[in-house]
Amino acid sequence: MDQQNGMQGGGEPARAEPGKTAPARFFAYPSADGVALFGREWGDAAAPLPVVLLSGLTRNSRDYEALAEALVADAAHPTRVVAFDYRGRGGSGHAPYTTYTPIQEAQDILAGLAVLGISRAVLAGTSRGGLVMFVLAILRPDLFAGAIFNDIGPVVEVSGILRIGGYVGAPLKASWPEAVADLKATQGFMFPALTDAEWERFARQIYGDAGGKPCLSYDPALGEAFKAIVPGKPLPDLWPGFDALAQVPAMVVRGALSDVLSASTVEDMAARHPGLVIHEVADQGHAPLLWDAPAQQAIIAFIRSVS
Repeated sequence: MDQQNGMQGGGEPARAEPGKTAPARFFAYPSADGVALFGREWGDAAAPLPVVLLSGLTRNSRDYEALAEALVADAAHPTRVVAFDYRGRGGSGHAPYTTYTPIQEAQDILAGLAVLGISRAVLAGTSRGGLVMFVLAILRPDLFAGAIFNDIGPVVEVSGILRIGGYVGAPLKASWPEAVADLKATQGFMFPALTDAEWERFARQIYGDAGGKPCLSYDPALGEAFKAIVPGKPLPDLWPGFDALAQVPAMVVRGALSDVLSASTVEDMAARHPGLVIHEVADQGHAPLLWDAPAQQAIIAFIRSVS
């Protein structure tokens, strides 16, 4: 059973469709402070180098279904893929909102990796997931066989963060058609090429379902974390976390319309990390959905090169 459903808590590129492989296996484990945490796993559990996927601020492991299925589809390259739900998101239990921090989330991920017997992996993080990766790079640089950053870098544009903060914790529309329309109205400028069917898919991916009605798939108290963000106030320096990965193969995926990761930050990342693989997704902003075949193929090629 998918514990996340009902939780309170230039031309268009080719689209890769989900559902082509066996469904995910679910796992659960406790955090050090007793929060019940949840995740999903795909593919061959005996594969030598797992891929660990870390989602965005309000998102969960469901975001990675399409990419995970693409990663495990090639029988010639057995792959183990793991995705976590942070505390307060998806199928994981809620906790005091003061613990909804990248540092705590990194510690929870380390606890989960220990339960799964994973000591080294390729890590990929979307948005908040990249921030968690910076923390992990300081705590456990030996964990990284490779690093993939999806629309996140050591410099985070404040305007994008404030935009995200404007909707975190806000109530959803009462019906699925209304929720889909509202999502398109508020984020359409970030994803101008999505079809009506893809907006429906997007909404079903990020929202839960409670008795046939859309619901948040995260703790609304997560919005409290944004009250400390003030326009003009500099965000923390994240370069030490990125620089800790200087000897680790790395890749960055950027949405061409992103207001969170600027093109100039990507240039700075490449200057500090020679060999950085860069892939830009046209007609998408923050954060690329990773449904399109070119993005999936670029990520798979990077992972194969690391393996």
